[in-house]
Amino acid sequence: MTAMSGKQIIMNPTSFASDPATAYLLVAIMGAVIGSFLSMLVYRLPIILKRQWDRDCREALALAPPETAETFNIAWPASHCPQCRAPLKLRDNIPLFGFLLLGGRCRHCRAPIPRQYFLIEALTTLAAIAAVMHFGPTTRAAGAFLLGAALIALTFIDMREQILPDVITLPFLWLGLLVNRGGLYASLDSAVLGAIGAYLFLWVVFHAFRLATGKEGMGQGDFKLFALGGAWLGWQLLPLVLLFASLAGALYGGALILTRRLTRSTPMPFGPFLCAAIWLALFYGRPLMTLYLRGAHG
Repeated sequence: MTAMSGKQIIMNPTSFASDPATAYLLVAIMGAVIGSFLSMLVYRLPIILKRQWDRDCREALALAPPETAETFNIAWPASHCPQCRAPLKLRDNIPLFGFLLLGGRCRHCRAPIPRQYFLIEALTTLAAIAAVMHFGPTTRAAGAFLLGAALIALTFIDMREQILPDVITLPFLWLGLLVNRGGLYASLDSAVLGAIGAYLFLWVVFHAFRLATGKEGMGQGDFKLFALGGAWLGWQLLPLVLLFASLAGALYGGALILTRRLTRSTPMPFGPFLCAAIWLALFYGRPLMTLYLRGAHG
């Protein structure tokens, strides 16, 4: 590999210059394939976690284990319709096109297929293309795409189940510190301070809100997700992340309340807005901060 401005070239830049259409097509295919995996993960991981929590609770209470012999994990059972249980054919599992070819319905029972599967695959494909377009064929693009894939999975899991699984947030928090060991997106000192500071800040906000209102304003998974953002971006961009996430959450929640699709007492996950803000700050955070500081200093 060849060093280039503190980055590492991991794809042949000549192929992007000579045949960019083919190069980006390969990037898109990779993104779509990983998106297909993510769509499965978003559906299965919460079920796996709930079953594990149930087993742990039963064991702690000395109760008999649940009477389910069915194996259920990331790899098994094979892809099937959740309504009629019919296994999916290989052509039905083609990322993006499988959904379109089926018209969004099961081939056997004609039950509607949740649109989230197509949306996750499409977003992951776009994330792969955006990472390479912004950072070039480098390790920075690879890291940005991996982070984007994790954030997409966390977004949809939080929207569906209102949980942010530690099995995703914690490994990617450590990965953020690891990639910044070489200063890929921020200095290691900034990344460590960002992870610690982000977690402590939301921890303080959480307990202050609970003391003031007697209610819990957010889940503790949000602390870890914000810390993940700090580990990847460094502490300097955390105010921007929090500003973006808070504004987006307020606007979205306000729109739902005005249209009466949400009440003021209905909990709304904050994780998706944090995920979007972290992703945006990874691409444009430093230029935006530079513009702000220049404007602040005249």
